[in-house]
Amino acid sequence: MDRISAIRNVEQALREFEAGEADLAATEERVLAALRTYATEFDDETGLAAYVGRGDEAVEGVVVVASSRAEARDRIAEHASGAPETFDIEQVT
Repeated sequence: MDRISAIRNVEQALREFEAGEADLAATEERVLAALRTYATEFDDETGLAAYVGRGDEAVEGVVVVASSRAEARDRIAEHASGAPETFDIEQVT
């Protein structure tokens, strides 16, 4: 999913919420689904890729966008409280 499609999906979810066609929980679910799809199908020509932390509970499932595995490791560690010094990461495909 490209950025424009993700934004359109979020806008549609918000329109339905504003029109009373969806409640907050359903809207949150749709927005989260759009963001997760965007992040896990991230394909950028600038050399960026999505990476996910693996192995330790603190980093498991933390997804970031970075230009390298090393940068991804640093970003995951920044976002995961209690991240260990070493953990696995993998590129999301």
